[in-house]
Amino acid sequence: MSETTTTTTSSADGTTIAYEAYGSGPVVAIVGGAFCDRGAFRDLARSLGETGFTGVTYDRRGRGDSGDTAPYAVAREVEDLAAVISATSETGRGFAHGISSGGGLIVEALAAGIGVDRASLLETPYRVEGAPPVPDDYVANLERLEAAGDRAGIVRYFHTAAVGLPEEMLEQMVGTPMWEALMAMAPTVRYDALCLGDSCLPVDLLASIDAPVLTIASTGTQMSFLRQAPAAVAAVLPNGQHVELEGGFHEVPADVLTPVLAGFFTG
Repeated sequence: MSETTTTTTSSADGTTIAYEAYGSGPVVAIVGGAFCDRGAFRDLARSLGETGFTGVTYDRRGRGDSGDTAPYAVAREVEDLAAVISATSETGRGFAHGISSGGGLIVEALAAGIGVDRASLLETPYRVEGAPPVPDDYVANLERLEAAGDRAGIVRYFHTAAVGLPEEMLEQMVGTPMWEALMAMAPTVRYDALCLGDSCLPVDLLASIDAPVLTIASTGTQMSFLRQAPAAVAAVLPNGQHVELEGGFHEVPADVLTPVLAGFFTG
């Protein structure tokens, strides 16, 4: 197993961004979704590093060892991704893989024209037809909870109102290391919401992207709209492809995902 070494780079606004890189070859930057830090995708980064790529997993701003310069803007996170790719790639260009709302950030980055030649998106949660609606005033409610310093309230609100988990499932986590990790990243839930815009399928934005994009669904995802959204995204993209892979809920194991990503990124 590769040794874990954390490195940092500076984003355009001076914010420190922490990352880990494994292997050598073309860079694949992994962009996590809500409540994910770089450790969540270390296995995938290592697997990519063993397959001829440089697998990079990083702490998005406000998480782990990365800084969080105010005020927040999606454009700053696009710059963070560009900084990570620039720091790890000899050419300043690479590939990107986004998980859940991290895919929304990659869509914004592709539309902005940063150095991403190809990208893959795993179940970006755009609300396609038949999906449950986003809670009313979702971002405003997150902002109110954040202003009150109610991190536990943010964790509960996201998981119950946005995801749909029953309250009793959350109660089982209270006081555990997992709960403490969720609390630490709670203010960044708003960032993920902003990366998804109004959460509707961003047809015009997707249609403006020329880069090849692979959208991925997992067989283990039981929420129908999450499994349907990737195909809907691919259908709008000028160079979109779609695949469904064997996996669990909202995830595909690294050993299943890596060969598919390797084949796609090598064209």
